[in-house]
Amino acid sequence: MTDQPGREKWADPKSDPRSVDELISSALSESDDGLAWDCISALQWKGSREVFERASGLCRSFCPVERSMGADILGQLGVPDRSFPKSCLSVLLGLLEAERDEDVIRSILIALSHLREPGGIEPAARFRDHANPDIRHAVVHAMTGHEDLLAVEVLIGLSRDPDPHNRDWACFSLGDMIELDTPNLRNALAERLSDEDDDTRCEALAGLARRGDSRVVEPLLKALASESVSTLEVEAAELIADPRLYPELLALRGWWDVNEALLERAILACSPPES
Repeated sequence: MTDQPGREKWADPKSDPRSVDELISSALSESDDGLAWDCISALQWKGSREVFERASGLCRSFCPVERSMGADILGQLGVPDRSFPKSCLSVLLGLLEAERDEDVIRSILIALSHLREPGGIEPAARFRDHANPDIRHAVVHAMTGHEDLLAVEVLIGLSRDPDPHNRDWACFSLGDMIELDTPNLRNALAERLSDEDDDTRCEALAGLARRGDSRVVEPLLKALASESVSTLEVEAAELIADPRLYPELLALRGWWDVNEALLERAILACSPPES
């Protein structure tokens, strides 16, 4: 039961009956972030020329809240099929060129990550060294899924970011979200095998194991013998399929019940060959 009138009725953005004007007005005046995003989602689902024009107008506003919302709408305009992606990219890049408000910059970068247009890579990459870690995090998202050399270079740099959250996501983007396999990419992941942040370390393990890099075996032996074993560590063992990991995986049967099917697959993958 919700105590917010109307939210349950219009929870599905496809069925929201409000007009474009009503949705924009509600999104700008709503104090509840969830309700405001309900309006933005409904606008994205509409995906019409009218929504594009109104969102573009918001991007030209003197008000940073309005510019940010305009970027939010354009980033995912048209669901599931994007509407006017090249035009949305042009508006966002024009806004990014002179934007100084950090919240708006973050919204633009996240919007570019949703558009996934190659033309957004170089403009977004300019913010890789920004002092605000939230903006650097948005850069990670803007680079994710691209195998463009600049995007990979930026992600490699951000895999060394002072903020562990950014290192974690950069390693996930390098290791899991692209198929590219280069020495520089592998070495960047290998640098994180002893990272003090467990999430970052585990993403690096999985990313290297996915590429068959034997440097993961020794760290995995240590990890699997510890008192706390993550799903990603067992997944990495399955991916690397090295018999040296077999005894430690067998020992997990006695207590590790996080994902028993995954554990059994890892044991099978690492089983020593029959003599």
